[in-house]
Amino acid sequence: MAKSNFEKLLEDYDYDLPESFIAQTAATPRDSAKLLIYDRETDRIEIDTYKNLTKYLPKNSVLVFNQTKVIPARLYVKKPTGGKVELLFLQKEGENIRVLANTKLSENTKLIFNSDISFNVIEKQNAEYILKPSFKISELFEILEKYGTTPIPPYIKYNSQSEKALRSDYQTVFAKEKGSVAAPTASLHFTNELLENIKKEGHDVCFITLHVNLGTFAKLTQEHVEKLKLHEEYFEISNETASTLNNAKRNARTIIPIGTTVARTLESAVNKNGELEKLNGTTDLFITEDYPLKFVDSMITNFHVPKSSLLMMVAAFITRKKLFELYEYAKTNKFRFFSFGDGMLIK
Repeated sequence: MAKSNFEKLLEDYDYDLPESFIAQTAATPRDSAKLLIYDRETDRIEIDTYKNLTKYLPKNSVLVFNQTKVIPARLYVKKPTGGKVELLFLQKEGENIRVLANTKLSENTKLIFNSDISFNVIEKQNAEYILKPSFKISELFEILEKYGTTPIPPYIKYNSQSEKALRSDYQTVFAKEKGSVAAPTASLHFTNELLENIKKEGHDVCFITLHVNLGTFAKLTQEHVEKLKLHEEYFEISNETASTLNNAKRNARTIIPIGTTVARTLESAVNKNGELEKLNGTTDLFITEDYPLKFVDSMITNFHVPKSSLLMMVAAFITRKKLFELYEYAKTNKFRFFSFGDGMLIK
C-alpha cells in the first residue's frame, strides 16, 4: 500500500535517538549547557557553552525571548468510582476549561479533587475535554499553583527532583506572564548574568509572550499537514518591543529568536511590508522547510523530538539535509537532547 504524503513527511523527519541522549535534568548552572554553533555562510561548526555565547553573536544583534510563565498544569483527580485521572490543563474556555486526560471520560462524569474542588465533564472535542469547574474560573491559577504539578514532558522519566525544584528548573529566569503548559526550552539556558553580558556587548534584549500549548508540543496529524495549520496559541508583543524590532529590521541588524515559540510569534506578526503589525491574538502558523522566513534572521534552539513541527521549523533556516547532519554531529559529540538538553545557534 502506497504511503500518504503525511506518512512520507513524518518519515522524512524521523531519526534514531537512543534514550541515553535524552536529558533528564537541567544543566547546572544553566549556562553550562553545551552550544553547537553553525555558521551558514562558512558551513563551519563549533562547540562551546552558553556562557560564551557572546563570542558568536553577529554584531549589534537583537535577541528576542519568550517571557511566558509555566503553570503547574497537571492535576490528579478521581472518578466517582475511585479511578485516578491525570488532567493536563490547556486553556480557559469562558467559565470552563479545556484539558487533556490520560483516560477516556464520559460526559456528565464528576471528577473530584477534594470536597471543595471538582469538575464536571461537559463534552469531548477530539482528544480534548471541556470541563466545568466547581469554583470561579478566576481562581483557577491559584488552585493550580497550590495543588498542581509541573507538566514536564513524558520523556523525562528519571527525574527524582522535588516539585519545588522542578518548578524552578522548568522555568526561565525571566518568566513573567502565566499561561504556558510547557516551557520555552531554548531560554532555560540563560542566566541573569548572561543576559547582562549580552547587553554589555552591545546587543539588545527584547521580550514577547507566547503561551506554549498544543501548537508547540502536540503530535502532528494529517489535518495539520494538509491545512498547514497547527493548534492555535495566544501571543502578545508590546508596542515597545515591536518598535525596537521594526527599527532593528530597517537598520539590517540581526534578529535572533530564542526558540521556536519566538520565531513563530514574530513570523505570525509580520505584515506584507516586513514589519511587525499584528501585536496580539492567536497563531496557528505552521513553518515548514519551504516557508519563506519574513522577519527573523538567525535562531537559537534546542534539539527537538523526531517527527515534530519544531524540527520542520528549524529546517526552514538550514534545510532538512543540513539539519540532520548537525543532529548526527551533536550525537557524535555527546550533546543532550530535548527540553532539558543542549542547544544550537544558527548564524
